[in-house]
Amino acid sequence: MRRTRIFSIVVAALLLGLAGGTTSLARAASPTVDPGPTPKAQCGPGSKPETAEQGRVPSSDFKSGRAAQGYTCNLALIGHDGSNAGFRVYRYIDAAGHECGFYDSGPLLPFQVFLSSPGHTAGVFVLDMSDPAHPKHTDTLTTPAMITPHESLSLNVKRGLLAADMGNAATLPGFVDIYDVSKNCLHPTLKSSGPFGIFGHEGTFSPDGNTFWVSGTAGHTIVALDVTNPSVPVPIWLGTQWVAHGMNVSDDGNRLYIADIADAGTNAGLTILDVSQIQQRKQNPQVRVISHTSWPEVSIPQTAIPVSINGHPYLVEVDEFSRLNYPKGPLDRSAPVGAARMIDIADDTHPKVVSNLRLEVNMPANEQGPEQTDPGGTPIIGYTAHYCAVPSRVDPGIVACGFLSSGMRVFDIRDPLHPKELAYANLPVVSHQTPELPSWAASAPAFVPERGEIWYSDGFSGFYAVRFLNGVWPFKTASTAGASVLGARASVGSPSPAPPTASGPAPGATPAAPAAELATTGGHAPIAAAGIALFAGFGLRRLRRRLPPSV
Repeated sequence: MRRTRIFSIVVAALLLGLAGGTTSLARAASPTVDPGPTPKAQCGPGSKPETAEQGRVPSSDFKSGRAAQGYTCNLALIGHDGSNAGFRVYRYIDAAGHECGFYDSGPLLPFQVFLSSPGHTAGVFVLDMSDPAHPKHTDTLTTPAMITPHESLSLNVKRGLLAADMGNAATLPGFVDIYDVSKNCLHPTLKSSGPFGIFGHEGTFSPDGNTFWVSGTAGHTIVALDVTNPSVPVPIWLGTQWVAHGMNVSDDGNRLYIADIADAGTNAGLTILDVSQIQQRKQNPQVRVISHTSWPEVSIPQTAIPVSINGHPYLVEVDEFSRLNYPKGPLDRSAPVGAARMIDIADDTHPKVVSNLRLEVNMPANEQGPEQTDPGGTPIIGYTAHYCAVPSRVDPGIVACGFLSSGMRVFDIRDPLHPKELAYANLPVVSHQTPELPSWAASAPAFVPERGEIWYSDGFSGFYAVRFLNGVWPFKTASTAGASVLGARASVGSPSPAPPTASGPAPGATPAAPAAELATTGGHAPIAAAGIALFAGFGLRRLRRRLPPSV
């Protein structure tokens, strides 16, 4: 089987010398909490529920044709665009009233070219979403960072800025591109493009939109860029002590929450930094470690999103893939699988995991069971989490997460100690040309509360707009009652006659998520090689179909 050959390449690449790194941070492990699974969604009329355990798409469904129908629970597909995508999706309404969507083309240049459809080769795609059932492609951003932003595409709502740094599965030279979308989001205006970030992989804005943070991950760098004047970004701080993956910033700009990969082992986790002197623009700013913590199921920390629920501060943290340097090797089926969790940060010197967001398919017994033969059952493509996003930082109500081959999952977090699944959409690519090609829902979604929509993307099949059924969302809460997707604070002080609104991963004023896909200090190169092999295999299959039979 062709998929088996591709997977063999991935395995070989992964086993090329995974060397563990070290970290200078002290480890404080959170006490064990119920590892899950999270109670599954109760699917109402109009749903096409899963046929196996929560999150699984068995090989038998591909063979019978059931997988081709997709799997939905309390969600219905309303719109689609393109055939390839990456890690971030955003929604934005500009001062002229244009409703726009943004999503990046794919994780590994140049292989997304082979996965692309006409007009959707590589870059950041801009959509006119005035009719969500018929997204209209209006522009493609193709400056250096936008062509290969990896997990860095970021939107700041307050200032109407869209930015990215150039990255891949390890790191690239840190070109940073900044666009203004406030006046005409259908055709963003380039403000600057240059090598300001040293290395690139992840990125996020501070809520006020005056600082853009660049993590080099494999390059062990964090750069704070002053983008007060987006035409002239200025590096104002460089950190080299952490293997920073995704990042988010507190509302006041004084805390940086780092998904710290460390050694991709039991010391990986959450690092909280005091960055108040950077926020205050002090000369030679000093950054202080507030805390570092981990948890028993840690794999590869992806990002941590600050939220408040009933006035209490939490982080929604998400890991990706499986723990890489597990004692028996990186492909050990017993290695902890990445998923998500709620972390109490009322005392941010001692963060505490209080609940998990995990699917039945993520549980150890199932991970080592029949799912190993599923198209999406490999440790790399996998039934694992990747990115999450929230519709608001204040009482978000829900969190939506890309769970790769398990599709896009929505959880009710109004009770953060007892989350439950609310809905899902999992749409594998099934045709006579691409047998057994699972979903690869890796993106942080965007939200449209006033229409009850979520926009997300799938690495193998592009952009999707889905709408909630059966009245399960939005909830009747203050933060979702209006049209502003990420909460009123996002548009406070906006000088535009019609305040912009937005949603998506980590847009700054009220973010939702950042992330990436890496490993240990010495393990980034094998992960990059594995990813390249994986996407090369799928890309070559598509390329062969486009060439004459004699080629």
